[in-house]
This record gives sequence, C-alpha cells and structure tokens, in this order.
Amino acid sequence: QVQLVESGGGLVQAGGSLRLSCAASGRTFSSYAMGWFRQAPGKEREFVAAISWSGGSTYYADSVKGRFTISRDNAKNTVYLQMNSLKPEDTAVYYCAAKRSFTRVPILSNEYDYWGQGTQVTVSS
Repeated sequence: QVQLVESGGGLVQAGGSLRLSCAASGRTFSSYAMGWFRQAPGKEREFVAAISWSGGSTYYADSVKGRFTISRDNAKNTVYLQMNSLKPEDTAVYYCAAKRSFTRVPILSNEYDYWGQGTQVTVSS
C-alpha cells in the first residue's frame, strides 16, 4: 500500500513557475514508476509526465514538453513536477500516481495503482 500526498499548488500569473511535490509513504517507493496527471473542470483527466523507478526514463505530454520537468528523489520518497512558463490552459487539479513496476512507465491513468488527493494549480492571464 502506498499513500501519496501532493503539495505545492497555488495561484500564479502566466509565465510564472511552480514546483509540485508528491510525498509517498512506505519503504518501497523506489520500486514504483510515478506519473503526474491533471484534470481541468469539465474535462477528462489527462497525462502530464511520468518517470521510471530509477529516474532514468521520463515521458511528457506534448502540451508540456520543454516547460515541465519531472524528477524524483528516492531517498526522500518524493517525486517532483517543476512547471515553468505556465499558461492559463495549465489550470487544473494535478494528481500524482504510482505504479509498482521496474519495467513499465505508464502514460494511461488506468494503469496506475495509487493516487494522491490532488493539488490545485491556477494560472491567471
């Protein structure tokens, strides 16, 4: 069982930056691939970024490539999402998710086993 707690959301102007954190419980964090997803009002949850158990592989949605960076610190049981050059269309609730795997780094939400409660990111124009 893994519990995930996101933090770092807030209100920021367009062009600004935020760093989201997702802290995981348990002693097996390093055996999980981790992902970030987001859901805007009236829209389906969408993939943002994912990282392998070691941090050696990362994947991004086209809409955030070059602006967002996913990273992890296995010693701190934490995964991060650095968001730069934020746009109003990045406004959403951001969720982190965990999938126990040494081989897969899913980009589909239904492949993840555990989810956090979400943190709101609002980008004003």
